[in-house]
Amino acid sequence: MLKPTKILVPTDFSKSSDTALAQGLDIAGQYQAKLFLLHVIHEDIYRAGLELAFLDETARHDIRDRAEDWAERSLKEQLGNFPQSKDVEAVQRVRWGIPYDEILKEGREQKIDLIVIASLGQSGMAKYFMGSVARNVLKGARCPVLLTK
Repeated sequence: MLKPTKILVPTDFSKSSDTALAQGLDIAGQYQAKLFLLHVIHEDIYRAGLELAFLDETARHDIRDRAEDWAERSLKEQLGNFPQSKDVEAVQRVRWGIPYDEILKEGREQKIDLIVIASLGQSGMAKYFMGSVARNVLKGARCPVLLTK
């Protein structure tokens, strides 16, 4: 029987991610597991929107720092919306890159026992397809993955 000690919950701050976080917190509370709440800022956002020729190096770093600050505040706020989070050891992390890649890297680096991920994120095709991030995490994970609706 699986008794996780480290649970990873990736979030894109959608309602579906809230559902996954609630599930992850319940499991973490039941097994006294540590919860890792992760947001990945997609690297294409930085490349496409921030590395414009007219911005100097300092401006690009400032924008990147602001994006990370926003993500860190949003993680704290999302976690704070769940009263059961007070009973669980939770770590909030922000990474840059391809979301599914960074989720899998975080899982390996932290030796995660269980990933709890929403089946759908902020995609407009959410009614019809399982999210590509969730699908790629399912394919590449070295640990069990709980897919939430």
